[in-house]
Amino acid sequence: MRFKIGDKVKFLNETGGGMVTAIVDSRLVKIETEEGFEMPVLSKDLIPDYREKEAGDVEFAFAGPQKKEAPKAEEPPEMEETSVSDINPWGQTKEEEGFYLLFEPHEQQWVLTGDMDVLLVNHTPYDILYNLFMEQGEKPKGVDYGSVPPESKVVLGSITRDEIDLWLRGIIQIMMHETNPDKIFFPVHSVIDIRSSRFFKEGSYQQNTLINGKAIISVIALASTLRVAEGNPSQQKFDSEPKKTKIEVKRAIPFIEKFRTDAGEAVVDLHIAEIVDNIAGLDSRDMLQLQMNHFRKALESAIAESYRKVTFIHGVGNGVLKNTIISELKEYENLEGTMAAITKFGVGALDVSINAPQN
Repeated sequence: MRFKIGDKVKFLNETGGGMVTAIVDSRLVKIETEEGFEMPVLSKDLIPDYREKEAGDVEFAFAGPQKKEAPKAEEPPEMEETSVSDINPWGQTKEEEGFYLLFEPHEQQWVLTGDMDVLLVNHTPYDILYNLFMEQGEKPKGVDYGSVPPESKVVLGSITRDEIDLWLRGIIQIMMHETNPDKIFFPVHSVIDIRSSRFFKEGSYQQNTLINGKAIISVIALASTLRVAEGNPSQQKFDSEPKKTKIEVKRAIPFIEKFRTDAGEAVVDLHIAEIVDNIAGLDSRDMLQLQMNHFRKALESAIAESYRKVTFIHGVGNGVLKNTIISELKEYENLEGTMAAITKFGVGALDVSINAPQN
């Protein structure tokens, strides 16, 4: 249920209630309890407090004929609550400062099937203006524009699974503002290009502290890569191309690099003992899930880093892991799985060639 600021609510599973004071996101609101404490609560754990209905609004059948009042002029509809909210009111945000595009499932337990919110996250100390275009057909379409305060996020739209293709490719532009800035930055112009297959793999939804949950995360620009307008700002020529500056970006070591054996090649051992230190309490289903998550993470990293081949050691066993991998590979384009060299790996390994030509 969607609530508005000022709504009186009761807790669904315990006594007490309060009033809604802020809308955090599509799933979370802040309420001030009857005792005067402010706390975040999931919307699904609240119900409207109907006790607040004034007694004068109740009509009794035995009250006799009433004087018919003239119809009141139609009041303008109430303004919907703002779609802007703070990022992570629960604690410290661990992600690097910057601008992010997030696809957050409405229900975290149904990340592969439910609707999603598309969020623009401003994890910087600057007020920003944004302009969003998405490729919808042959020409780009202006989808949204507006402003976002520092350390805040805005809901750009709520989409169904059928609408994912409308949000895969586009361009977003961002301008930064500060009243007394130490430096002025050139506007950000970032291309959005997301593979549709990411939305249908559970491993694509990353736990993060921008929303305190899982989401598909696309980095628009990190604060460390923003270009500074050099010299006296009043002397900048805005009709000329800005001077190119060298930006040093601290790049995290790709996951696949840990398994690299040669240029563009890697070997990844999927035996459960290589993935977790202690398997106590894990059944075969849990172990298969861990092995497949490890496989997907390595494969996605290899694709992103333009590797030619990755050898996955699945072991002999009963063939369940091998067959699951082969089935998973069918969801990717330009990949080919073949048995690895028997002389080197026996019969328990699979070569995955990346960007393999299709027959």
